[in-house]
Amino acid sequence: MTTELEQQIAAAQEAVTKQGDTVRSLKASAKEGKAEKSEVDAAIQKLAELKLTLESKQKEFEKATGKVSSQSKEALRAALAGVLERRMFYIPSFKIYGSVAGFYDYGPPGCAIKQNMTQVWRTHFVLEENMLEVECPAVTPEVVLKASGHVDRFTDFMVTDVVTGECFRADHLLEGHLEALLEDKKNPVSPEKAKEIRDLLAGVGELKADTMEAALTEYDVRAPGTGNGISPPFAFNLMFKTSIGPKGDMVGYLRPETAQGIFVNFRDLLYYNGGKLPFAAAQIGNSYRNEISPRAGLLRVREFTQAEIEHFVNGDDKRHPKFSLVADLRPLLYSRELQMGEEKKAQPMSLGEAVSRGIIANETLAYFIGRTWLFFCKIGVNPARMRFRQHLQHEMAHYATDCWDGEVETTYGWVECVGLADRSAYDLKAHSAMSKIDLTAFEKFPEPRMEEVVKVVPNNKELGAVFKKDQKAVKEALEALDSSAAMDVKAKLEAGQTATVSNCDGQTFEIKAGMVEIKKVTEKVTGKTYTPSVIEPSFGIGRIMYCMFEHCYYTREGDETRAVMGFKPVVAPTKATVFPLVQKPALNDLAAKLSRELTAAGLSNLIDTTGNTIGKRYARTDEIGVPFAVTVDFQSVEGDGSVTLRERDSMTQVRVPASEVAGVVRDLVDDRTTWEAVSSKYPAQKASADEE
Repeated sequence: MTTELEQQIAAAQEAVTKQGDTVRSLKASAKEGKAEKSEVDAAIQKLAELKLTLESKQKEFEKATGKVSSQSKEALRAALAGVLERRMFYIPSFKIYGSVAGFYDYGPPGCAIKQNMTQVWRTHFVLEENMLEVECPAVTPEVVLKASGHVDRFTDFMVTDVVTGECFRADHLLEGHLEALLEDKKNPVSPEKAKEIRDLLAGVGELKADTMEAALTEYDVRAPGTGNGISPPFAFNLMFKTSIGPKGDMVGYLRPETAQGIFVNFRDLLYYNGGKLPFAAAQIGNSYRNEISPRAGLLRVREFTQAEIEHFVNGDDKRHPKFSLVADLRPLLYSRELQMGEEKKAQPMSLGEAVSRGIIANETLAYFIGRTWLFFCKIGVNPARMRFRQHLQHEMAHYATDCWDGEVETTYGWVECVGLADRSAYDLKAHSAMSKIDLTAFEKFPEPRMEEVVKVVPNNKELGAVFKKDQKAVKEALEALDSSAAMDVKAKLEAGQTATVSNCDGQTFEIKAGMVEIKKVTEKVTGKTYTPSVIEPSFGIGRIMYCMFEHCYYTREGDETRAVMGFKPVVAPTKATVFPLVQKPALNDLAAKLSRELTAAGLSNLIDTTGNTIGKRYARTDEIGVPFAVTVDFQSVEGDGSVTLRERDSMTQVRVPASEVAGVVRDLVDDRTTWEAVSSKYPAQKASADEE
């Protein structure tokens, strides 16, 4: 009965997930005029019904068994959080002062895992691709972030309690209030009103300032806790603002991402690389976002570690020399076509096929998708619960060629952990325009050749007469036009129309016939100057860690109190434990010697000489994810000199000569051998009842 109910709960959860994707695709179609509002409404209504079915099944299971369903997200999340905080993987910062939302401290095992994971990332990407790694300041002058667009556009809507001044994120406040109305059993809303609320809930994230204010007013949303009125919503920039220098006359911000430090160093990096493209630069470091209402633990915080890559390439040739190494990989791809189709489910597809069919825009972007998938597999994320979702057309930045998110399924739903984008030449052009520094590359042709080029010749006299003090800005805007944009201007002027050009400060100017001459000429050229495009994979290390925690967590069969963190050895905080079976000087001495040998081999280890039983010591170290345990017993010191080596997940044991233990564990951690190979080489050791 309970097994059948759990299967029904799993099916209901899958149906909710699928219908959620249906709602999203219909909303995208509606924006493009390809779907009616009535279709969106019907899909939202069906989603609400499926959620009620899921909730009903979960309650039925709880009533029948007296415990929370294993499918319950809240139950798993609570159990995992208990282990993570108790064993100090991470804890709220400034705890003795009441903590500050959005900040977390990593404890000893958390620090070790984070360092191990970033080192795996560095080896997997930086070393493998011969990337140029940089480290840039976290404090960034305003002008840099003005050029990137963060000063003007990096915002969320906020409201304040009109009495206390406490701040709240407007969309979260509205969502919480609407959900409470739907769940209020004492004062149920009418079916018509419920439908209206669900419609509004589905589009909260897309509301503008005026429509957000209207919704907050209509539903009389008040400040949590106090019940006071709230202010109208206003845009709040998510960057931490600061001042640079003792006078405080230079405005700065804590960087919201690490990418800009790479872009502003492009010219020097290109020189360092001998002027050759393509090349990639990478940076690992902390970024800062002043989230209005942080939540979901490590998934939405105010300080977090990013690992970002900027791969610079000629926009006319985005092939990758190593693409063949990943072309046959078949990760789960959730393309636009699948999102807008009937099934609403990611499908495995070879990256080679995805590129050849034009699903992924180019080889370089697909190459990094493949390498990202391999990285996630290496650190212990379940590949069956990871997908790459392509941005729908309305989600794309205007300058982007193609964007995919690496998403991992958790109790919070599908969590974006990696963004992979072809950003075209937008970033370098923006910084070049603002700084007035040339950020281009030059490609020398093997042989000179005759080419048709577009020449833009501003009429200084005419521009001066019309634009006066803005003449220089207009001239620079015209000369910055690429060939395509210049020909568009030429076509409009020849048709008797005016053309609009913009400069880096966002000023627009109306150009009329006679102000500029644009012509195609054939010239002998030895090479080409161009602004490189950039392919950007951006990784959120904290988010990846949390997803890995969920995927690695399990309990021993038949004993739900025995929690295990099944970390891959490469990221495990401690690689091995060393236990003397009982407290005897000879056993303790050999255990200490083995611990020193493990340390000398570069393997973090714990030596436990407490009087607890071996079984209790195994359980304690299983909970922090130690993959291997070495036990010294009387056979080790009085017999053949061998010790017991135990593997965490299978709980199987073998006898290994003490002198070989460090080498065997080193090979296991480095993936040079497997536990199966070790088990076939060394004699098995049967575990006693008190050990497990």
